[in-house]
Amino acid sequence: MWKTGLLLLFWGLLTSSELQQEATEPEPRNQPPSGKLDFGYVPQGVYKTLAYYEPGVIGILFHMVHAFLYVVQPNPFPGDLVVKVAKDKFGAIQSEYQKPENIVLTLQAIYYETGFMVCAVLGLLFIVLLPLVGLFFCLCRCCENCGGEMHQRQRKNADCQRGLLTTLLFATSLIITAGVLCAYAANQNLSSQLEGMKRLVSSNLKDLQTFANETPTQIDYLIAQYATAKYTVISDLDNVGPLLGGNIHVELGTEVHPALDGVLRMAGAMRETKEALENVSVSLEVLQEATGKLHFNLSLVRSSLNRTLNDPGCSGEDSDATTTQLCRSIHSSLAQLHVSANFTRLPDVNNQLESVNQVLKTDLSDIIQKGFSSFNDTPGMVSDQMRDVVEGARGMLDVISTNISSFSKVFPVHSSLANFTNFIIHTQSKIEDSYPEIDQIDFYRWICCTGLCCMVVLILAFNFLAILCGTMGYDKHASPTTRGCVSNTGGTLLMAGVGFSFLFSWILMGVVTATFLVGGNVEKLVCEPFHTKELFKVLDTPHLVNPEWRNFIPGYMYNDSDLDLTVENFYSNCKNNRSLYSAMRLDKVFNVTTLLNSSLYTKEVAKMFDSVKIDLRGIVLLESEGKQSLIDFSETGIAEINYAAYLAEVNKGVTLVDLLSYANELEAQTDLMPKGPLQTSLKGHANSLRQIHSQLVIPMEQAMSTLNQSIRLLERTASDLPNKITDVLKTIEAAQYLISQNATHVAIQETEKYKQTIVGYFRQYIEWVRTSLTMEVAACKPFSNIVDTVEIVACSFLVDSLNTFWFGLGCCALFLLPSIILSVKLAKFYRRMDTEDVYDEAIGNWN
Repeated sequence: MWKTGLLLLFWGLLTSSELQQEATEPEPRNQPPSGKLDFGYVPQGVYKTLAYYEPGVIGILFHMVHAFLYVVQPNPFPGDLVVKVAKDKFGAIQSEYQKPENIVLTLQAIYYETGFMVCAVLGLLFIVLLPLVGLFFCLCRCCENCGGEMHQRQRKNADCQRGLLTTLLFATSLIITAGVLCAYAANQNLSSQLEGMKRLVSSNLKDLQTFANETPTQIDYLIAQYATAKYTVISDLDNVGPLLGGNIHVELGTEVHPALDGVLRMAGAMRETKEALENVSVSLEVLQEATGKLHFNLSLVRSSLNRTLNDPGCSGEDSDATTTQLCRSIHSSLAQLHVSANFTRLPDVNNQLESVNQVLKTDLSDIIQKGFSSFNDTPGMVSDQMRDVVEGARGMLDVISTNISSFSKVFPVHSSLANFTNFIIHTQSKIEDSYPEIDQIDFYRWICCTGLCCMVVLILAFNFLAILCGTMGYDKHASPTTRGCVSNTGGTLLMAGVGFSFLFSWILMGVVTATFLVGGNVEKLVCEPFHTKELFKVLDTPHLVNPEWRNFIPGYMYNDSDLDLTVENFYSNCKNNRSLYSAMRLDKVFNVTTLLNSSLYTKEVAKMFDSVKIDLRGIVLLESEGKQSLIDFSETGIAEINYAAYLAEVNKGVTLVDLLSYANELEAQTDLMPKGPLQTSLKGHANSLRQIHSQLVIPMEQAMSTLNQSIRLLERTASDLPNKITDVLKTIEAAQYLISQNATHVAIQETEKYKQTIVGYFRQYIEWVRTSLTMEVAACKPFSNIVDTVEIVACSFLVDSLNTFWFGLGCCALFLLPSIILSVKLAKFYRRMDTEDVYDEAIGNWN
């Protein structure tokens, strides 16, 4: 039953207790139309347990004990032996001891425990023999043997022996003092760590409560974040026109826009053609009229100049040679004063202009704008055609919300979490209730351990007081029978110490042997393998607990022993603060991804979009009037204009000679003549030429420039115009065919992308939930902390302190042996003797 409850508890840690989705959905946030969703951060509980122990100064003693245990037991951890014994459960070994394999196991165990067994045997010999030795020693002294006779032979080196024995006993007592201090420090450390143990236990239980309380909140957050995906999907559905239609518009626009732009450029060419024809017509009329005026004025000037040059002052007998020469020169240049270009022979362009005006009565630009508007309305058309799909998808989103909200109703989540929390509270209460009893037991333990230390302290007190009295009461002039009271007291104290040593040392050794066997084996078989992970390997040995289970945790919990879930993996994942879902491999029991996939109806949503048929045949890029207008433009006759004749006349000058230059030269020649009526008349003619240039020639040049530009523009436009019109029409027809016939392929592609975007939001949500469950939700750090706390309490607090205690006490017990021997020998030099030897100087010795 409890296994079922544990599974329900684990599920409860992954779902919300009595979650009401609709009541907790956040307000829709402003989201980008599409892209990566931001689900925020899963709220995390704070675990306060710091499962780490630093022993401080006493750690030096702990390391010494570990080093001693390594000397006693240097063999590696017998994992295979432990596994074999655990699998057998000692049954076959006890019942069928004579079997060879059981004998081998026994020998292996004995070999591993050799160091402990040797030390235990030595301890037992100490326990048994020392009281017997003490008994025989007392009987022997009662018979005035073994130093019991109150007589001392004096020797020359007596002082040296006395000092040596005192020094050795003092050093031995110091070593025993160090041992008793070590034992007492371990005893005190164990008591002082009791409060630390309570804090660790309380902290672990609080972390478990935090774990149980925060997990539903985290699950609530995971489920509530479905609203983020939901409102993003709704936003994209509401904007299906700009998103899906816009993408279709952009994709088709690569073909449609160039076609429409080509028609638009041709419409511009029509307007430019009209303007150019108008300019040609006006310029031609101006030039033809101006040419007649210029011809008439130049004729008058030539006639006037002829009359002036025929004057007797120019060629008569009265004229000088220079004047005559100048007159002849001017007369010879009069032939240049003629009009060069003849525009009267050029045909007009009125017919072409009339044809173009007729074509422009159809507003091609407006027709093109209608085509652009029709094409740009693609998002609106898509939105209208997707209305039913959007409404169906919105309804499905509400169904999905209901399904997600019903997750917690499938399992008794609330009761599981409530029972787990009550169990923690009940456990904490029971533990806290046991604290007074634990304190009392620790007090009795402390009393017993302190009593053992006091036994050693009593012996040390006799030794140090004896050494003090013996040293202070020493008189080198006193004979053994005349020693002082202080010195005699020192000897008596030494023998009292010897007596107490015989009484207490075997008891101390008994305690040391028992605690050594327990503490040493726990350290080597439990604590040390835990740190090296060897203990986990033993626990994770296949078929250890059950012959049919490869891994006992999944075999027991999920009836799937082949699942890769070991004690070490579970501990390591929790140590790294991974989620319980990941650490316990709960995905094999209930796969959240599969559950959400089935609940989010992603396949159904995809099928809804698969049935979409987008029809864009209502888009008309160029109406028939626009096409006819293009055809009419190609038949306006602008290609029939004689551009060569126009350009030939335009390229000529207005006159054969530049009138302004001619006038300046005429005036310069006139200045060389003598002043008189001839000079004045010629200068008048020069001014007349300048006036003709400014009033007639300059306007004609401007009109010729305009005519030149317009003719060249018309020539470029008319160049291969029918083929250009044909290409534009073919391009627009191809674009129209693409929209009417082949747009379905583009629409299917873009609809698939749009569908993947919509479904991608659900997949992002599922992946985020899976990742959060794997990494963040229900972080199982408290479970590894419990294991670490047990290790700290059992190994660092109890076992290390226990081992340090027997180590110090054992040191005391061992060094009591030399202390007994040295005390007995030294007592002869401190106590007052009943008799003494008499020294005969003649003989040279004491009698």
